Amino acid sequence: MSRKAITLISIFIFTIISCNDSNYVDDKLIFRYNEHANISSLDPAFSSTLRNIGPVNQIFNGLIKLDDSLNISGDLAKKWFISKNGLEYRFVIKKNIKFHKSVIFGKDSTRSVDAYDFEYSFKRLIDPNLASPGAWSLNKIKSFKALNDSVFQVNLKAPFSAFLESLSMKYFSVVPKEAVSHFGNKFGKNPIGTGPFKFKKWEENVKLVLRKNELYFEKDKHGKQLPYLESISITFLPEKKSEFLEFIKGKIDYINSIDSSFKDEILTRDGVLKKKYEKSVNLLSGPYLNTEYIGFFLGMEKLNSNHKKLRKAINYAIDRKKMMRFLRNNIGSPAIHGFIPIGLIGERTKGFEYDFNESIRLISEYKSENNIENIELTISTDANYLDIIEFIQRELLKVGIKINIDVLPPSTMRQAKSNGKLEMFRASWIADYPDPENYLTLFYSKNKSPFGPNYTHFENSKFDSIFLKSYEQQSKTKRFNYYQDLDSMIIEESPIIPLYYDEVLVLTKKNLKGFKINATNLLKLKEVYKE
Repeated sequence: MSRKAITLISIFIFTIISCNDSNYVDDKLIFRYNEHANISSLDPAFSSTLRNIGPVNQIFNGLIKLDDSLNISGDLAKKWFISKNGLEYRFVIKKNIKFHKSVIFGKDSTRSVDAYDFEYSFKRLIDPNLASPGAWSLNKIKSFKALNDSVFQVNLKAPFSAFLESLSMKYFSVVPKEAVSHFGNKFGKNPIGTGPFKFKKWEENVKLVLRKNELYFEKDKHGKQLPYLESISITFLPEKKSEFLEFIKGKIDYINSIDSSFKDEILTRDGVLKKKYEKSVNLLSGPYLNTEYIGFFLGMEKLNSNHKKLRKAINYAIDRKKMMRFLRNNIGSPAIHGFIPIGLIGERTKGFEYDFNESIRLISEYKSENNIENIELTISTDANYLDIIEFIQRELLKVGIKINIDVLPPSTMRQAKSNGKLEMFRASWIADYPDPENYLTLFYSKNKSPFGPNYTHFENSKFDSIFLKSYEQQSKTKRFNYYQDLDSMIIEESPIIPLYYDEVLVLTKKNLKGFKINATNLLKLKEVYKE
């Protein structure tokens, strides 16, 4: 072959490579992680689960945000004013915040956010046609409106001390009317926001890709444009063990929570990173506002309010300390102090500690009073928590209760739980905002699923009355006294089985920098980079 021919071939190959690499991004500029439970929507109106909240937080902004210490600061709100009676809030919107570029905005490809966008976004959230699971978050709001381009006003039904914290929920993110009108019910697959990353592509059950928003408004303390990363790549491997293997091979950069399928491989019995991983892996841990629990659906005859003794007997039958030691490597704390997790309330509620004899006594009384010989119940769970449910199955068999286990895909599980189809179900509640009220709202009768987070369908007029009274208290001390009373009522009535208060436990690769954890386990990537 002639030198000329070789040269032409070389040029041709180079041209092909150059064309194919037009979207090439250096691996050091890509953050890769796996979402084993999949992602159902990127619409903030449907950000009810951590799997959705993670990417939504990269794409959207709201009025208020929380820092890593859970302190309030303005997100798109420059400043705000609160009336003396605590009922009126006025937010001044930052200038020149741009939506992600899109053809839907016409020749300019974008536009600035204004107060009317927040009015639209709030209205949309409570639209019954949308059926957002976050509609309940506006229950305390009497009215809202844009006073002009720059000022957004919210009026409350009653004073609520944690209102600003509640606005940090991703439900309250601003969305452009043009995008929602254009995409309709497919907006969740084609999101447009103002966040540090913008939507690029989504291959169902394969990969989701976000790219750097070149119009993002924030800079770091040195004046450098955020975000540092060029791209976020999310895969959807359904098995946590497969996820871990990809992490070890260096194909993903982060794992959120340590699953039973590999915890003994990477951790000691005391929850410390094993020596062989110390040079390649970071283990980050800290408090987590998350309570893991099993719910009783009280809408079923078998478990309704007449069966409190049975529900309490089940609570006494579970040795939570043993469960944490052998199944969780002591990650987290046994839930023996009510439903509200550690760190949100002062004096702890007395909950259920293991008491075999008391469980047997209550079961005996229950059987006698209801003329029942055998007790058989079904607990539904997804595969990731099967070991815990099997442990509970063995514990309850010791006191004469037969437990059937129904293993469901996470998406099926969530839908069935919301629609009241499950007798007993494993669940968790991660704080939407750092206030005990957010946990107690799960038991307010007007928040019954599918329109709110009361999945047990617990209903108690005394509880409702005290819950509403707590809003009238501007004194934090008096309000927290109400919260302790309410938490005690939940223990007494036992619509749930509190299992443990979780701990944030994250694995990252050693070259990942700027990654911080927080008590709500919210994924924040705008200041993350790789070395």
